Amino acid sequence: MPTLGLGVWAMRDGAETENAVRWALDTGYRLIDTAKLYRNERSVGRAVRSSGIAREEIFVTTKLWPTDFGQVEHAFEGSLKRLDIGYVDLYLIHFPVAFIPGFGAVRRRVWNTFEKLYARKLVRAIGVSNYTASNVDETISAGTIAPAVNQIKMNPFVYDKGLIAFCQSRRIAVEAYSPLTRARRLQHPLINRIAASHGRSPAQVLIRWALQHGAIVIPKSSHRERIVENARVFDFELSPEETDALNRLSSR
Repeated sequence: MPTLGLGVWAMRDGAETENAVRWALDTGYRLIDTAKLYRNERSVGRAVRSSGIAREEIFVTTKLWPTDFGQVEHAFEGSLKRLDIGYVDLYLIHFPVAFIPGFGAVRRRVWNTFEKLYARKLVRAIGVSNYTASNVDETISAGTIAPAVNQIKMNPFVYDKGLIAFCQSRRIAVEAYSPLTRARRLQHPLINRIAASHGRSPAQVLIRWALQHGAIVIPKSSHRERIVENARVFDFELSPEETDALNRLSSR
C-alpha cells in the first residue's frame, strides 16, 4: 500500500473528482481513497480507467457506511459496479457505530462478511476506519483475519498516541485522514515557523509529521498545484524537537 495518497472526501462527482484524481496520478500518487458516502466512486473509476496506468499499479480504497450493515455484499457490489475497475484494493468499515448498545454483534457479522469478500478475491485487503482499540480487539476476536488498516483522523491537534501504538503493535497500518486539519489550523504559529525553517508549506509539514509517525497519509485537495505540492514531502525531515513540539499541540 502506498504511503501517500489522495483523499476525495467532499469532492463533487464529475469533473472536480476526475480532474483531481487524474492530476494526482500524473504527479505520481498511486493511492486513491473514496467511499460510498462521498458519492464520487464513478468519477474515481473513470479517472483510473482513463489514466493509462496499469490497474495493478493503482491502489483504490472504498468504504461501507453503517446504513448498509444489513446488506454488506449488496453494498460492496454497488461500489464495485460504480468504480468499474475490476476489484477493490482495500474495503473499510467506515464507522463502527459504537454508541449503539449491543451493536458489537452486528459489527462482528459485518466483519465475517468482509472476510468472505476477501476469500472470493473481490477485495485485496480489508480494514476498518474510526475504530478504537476495543473496537479493533473485538474485530480481531470476531474472525480469522485481522484488519489490515485502521483509518483514523490524525494530525498534531488530533493525536491519539496510544491508539497508534496499539495498532502498530498488532501490525495494523494506521492511515491518517484530515492530516491537514481541513485547512483550519494551517496558520498556527508553530507550524508556520517549522515550515519557514525548512522552506516548506504548512501542509507539507503536517504531511511529513504523519509520515514520520509511520502513518499512511491521504491529504485531500482538488487544486492541481496543491496536489503537486503535497507530494513533495520525501526530501526533507522534521527534527525530533520539531516532531515533539507538534505532538504537544494535541494537549493544548
